[in-house]
Amino acid sequence: MSNEATLRFLPLSDGKQPLFMWILMFIVKRISDPLFAGRILSVTSGLGTMVGVSVLSYIFTKTKKVALITALIYALNPFVFFFDRLALVDSMLAMFGVWTFIFAVLTAKTRRLDMTMITGFFLGFAMLTKSTAMFFMILLPSTWVFIKDKKELGKLILLNLIAVAIAFGMYNILRLGPNFNLIALRNQDYIYPLNHIFISPFDPFMGHLGGVRKYFFLMGPISLVFLVILGIYNDFKKNIEPIVSLLAWGVLPIVVTMEYFKVVTARYILYTIPFFVVLGAFAFAGKSRLIQKLAYLGLFAFIIQSLFFDYKLLTNVAAAPLPQGERSGFLEEWTAGQGIREIADYIKDQRLKIKDDKKIVVGTEGYFGTLPDGLQMYVQRLDRVVVIGVGLGLDKVPDSLVQSKKSGNNTYLVINKSRLTGDPDKMGLKLISSFPKISREVGSRDYKINGPQEFLYFFEY
Repeated sequence: MSNEATLRFLPLSDGKQPLFMWILMFIVKRISDPLFAGRILSVTSGLGTMVGVSVLSYIFTKTKKVALITALIYALNPFVFFFDRLALVDSMLAMFGVWTFIFAVLTAKTRRLDMTMITGFFLGFAMLTKSTAMFFMILLPSTWVFIKDKKELGKLILLNLIAVAIAFGMYNILRLGPNFNLIALRNQDYIYPLNHIFISPFDPFMGHLGGVRKYFFLMGPISLVFLVILGIYNDFKKNIEPIVSLLAWGVLPIVVTMEYFKVVTARYILYTIPFFVVLGAFAFAGKSRLIQKLAYLGLFAFIIQSLFFDYKLLTNVAAAPLPQGERSGFLEEWTAGQGIREIADYIKDQRLKIKDDKKIVVGTEGYFGTLPDGLQMYVQRLDRVVVIGVGLGLDKVPDSLVQSKKSGNNTYLVINKSRLTGDPDKMGLKLISSFPKISREVGSRDYKINGPQEFLYFFEY
């Protein structure tokens, strides 16, 4: 996308909105490490969300102390600390969601056209980031509770419709690219039809409920839930409007996700966390000494739990108490990326040693995704280096690599242990290095799974 103008809408080919990649393609040109470039964009998005929750708390409480505590809770939250350091679009979605809510509230309070337009812009950016942003549009009516004069409701509805029109106007930019229709088609791969609730209302709802509960218990962490309950109790009578709207933006998307999504992972509910953080900070807004003592006790427990989790993520991620789905996908299985950077560095060194008329050809398992794309992003700017996908379940050397070897090129194969079905020695492969994934045996007894440890193999052919 960065190098070829005709590929600006490339994410649409997989049914994905491209805003995250549109911004990233300007950053990746200026930073040598593409992985760092992607992650710094998520870190920046997380910073924008932290400022947003602080502003939101101040709007509701008019108290700088509560605003600062909100920022502290958000910054230390392990849920956020984990995902805001990954090159995923979810952090950007959370940021735009918070700022959409902020200006939707200001629109309801002021009924001003400029606030409406800004709401529409943030909603449009969210819709250009991920399909889940539709929740933000659907939940705009929850901000109508801030209307003091019911006679103004008609005007507010009109302003919300203007915001939605702006958002859809921005979203329809995607029609300029090919494959716009694939967004709707790919969404069907992940969600059930609307009538699913009448056919099987508790499946997969009940199964996802256990997973979501575990996400909040482990990564919330559980002390945040205590602060949320305390915040609702503390402010319910005095500020029922903010509580109702925040609960709507935090709880309803999770409920719908559990009912209609075929698969639910922790990052699918990341964009709801900021609203729970603000609710938790409400515990510090009252004047009751008892509530204040309980709130600071809960904050102390939250800080201890969060710092322990965050420290493990920074120093020994294998020991961090991640939910099994996140642990498996990011650390243990073939989807994890251990070894890719080291292989790229080796290829760069070998490139300096080959003759000018020869190439380095690297075959990898699969055709897209972690491999070969994860390796290509490190070597794409190097001439005489070719990375190609060769498929899965290899029991013999692919013909493309055989032909490369016959042509005198330095030929390599990168493959995960579980994807190699043949005998490397009989296939003529020489192991250069192997890179272990995090062992499945590491962690608490509740999060172990059976099976051999995964390795990424780097062979020379």
